[in-house]
Amino acid sequence: MSTAQGNKRKFEVYRYDPTQGGEGHFDRFELPVQDETCTTILDVLIRLQKEQDPTLAFRYACRINMCGSCGMVINGREGLACKTNVSDFPGDQTITLRPLNHFPVVKDLVVDMGPFFQSYESCLPFFDPKEPRQEPAIIRPDSEERQTIGLATECIACGCCVSSCTMVNCHPSYAGPAPLNRAFTLLMDSRDGLYEQRLERALASCYHCRTEFNCTEVCPKEISCTRAIKHIQRLAMKDPFRRREPAPDAASQAGPAPAAAEAADSAADPEMSRRRFLTGLTVGIGATSTLLVGGVLASTFAGPALRRKPPHWIRVGGVDAFPVGEVSTVRLTYAETNGFYTQDLVKPILVWRQPQAPEFVAYSSTCTHLGCTVRWDANQRLFLCTCHGGAFNRDGSVKSGPPPRPLDRLALRIDNGNLLVKMV
Repeated sequence: MSTAQGNKRKFEVYRYDPTQGGEGHFDRFELPVQDETCTTILDVLIRLQKEQDPTLAFRYACRINMCGSCGMVINGREGLACKTNVSDFPGDQTITLRPLNHFPVVKDLVVDMGPFFQSYESCLPFFDPKEPRQEPAIIRPDSEERQTIGLATECIACGCCVSSCTMVNCHPSYAGPAPLNRAFTLLMDSRDGLYEQRLERALASCYHCRTEFNCTEVCPKEISCTRAIKHIQRLAMKDPFRRREPAPDAASQAGPAPAAAEAADSAADPEMSRRRFLTGLTVGIGATSTLLVGGVLASTFAGPALRRKPPHWIRVGGVDAFPVGEVSTVRLTYAETNGFYTQDLVKPILVWRQPQAPEFVAYSSTCTHLGCTVRWDANQRLFLCTCHGGAFNRDGSVKSGPPPRPLDRLALRIDNGNLLVKMV
């Protein structure tokens, strides 16, 4: 298969052969990349497998940031290969790919997700209705329950958050960020009938969290598992929990019970476990302290629907850098602060400089259908989302495919010859 000519990029890929064992090693590859902005790490792996080494093993499915199969560590940071572009890294930088941390390696970049889903089961991830219903319950998008969980329901179980969490390696009984995030979404559902059993399972793990925010920083769906974990702790503080035996059906599907997990921690540490101490403190705390701490956590970890961040303006570039009548793709790098946590974000936007007023139009590159990345095709003069055949005209309107609405426009202004967009 012939390769398109382009800039040669260097890659180091972790290799492990189960038939040979050992600690594995890194193989070096060089690959010409013609358009780094539109070439993902998954595209690179597929080309390496087809053109250079057919024995290279990696996992993928949807290619649109929806299934989570291609999670791996890219240059020391967890992410999805199908969402990470080659252009995210400087041209002279070698891109290193290795499997997720804390998972048994099956081969090369493929890991065994079995332990991850066992932890999922331990938190009772299934919905069990409180009362039988003949008709589906109506949950309004603007209801308090739905806005509280926000993006938490969008988890795709990719395992990136677990890989980034140092506590997973320190505490074998710790369920991890994604399972606790799932428990949080069900604990906040008033229709669910396993509140006490699920809270008990979650409390067996959530006090191992050290609020490092690693999981929040690497989540490809921008979910804050840290917020979910702290919200579970708030539930215990607002309504002191009294231990009850799990329902037989729930216990049969949930894996090891909290008592077993607690015994394992106590065996590893002869002193009173962190969970036992904090749970006892929760029950004994006074009403004033409960409201105070709960209020602090609420203000710190409230979701976007409950606590809006002030918008800030980001410089896109000089006005003269944008050709008249053309669409340009610009990758913005900026810091965003939530409470006392700050993370660096990289977001592409699409800028169209029109010959008439308004001269500039800026679009979000996020598709309004599934949230995948939209790119500008100069030949077809269309914005395309190749994952599902969606197409948008240059004015942002839908031309074809399932997108429900036009591309989202960003507010912009010109200041001293510079184009700025407002990010919220």
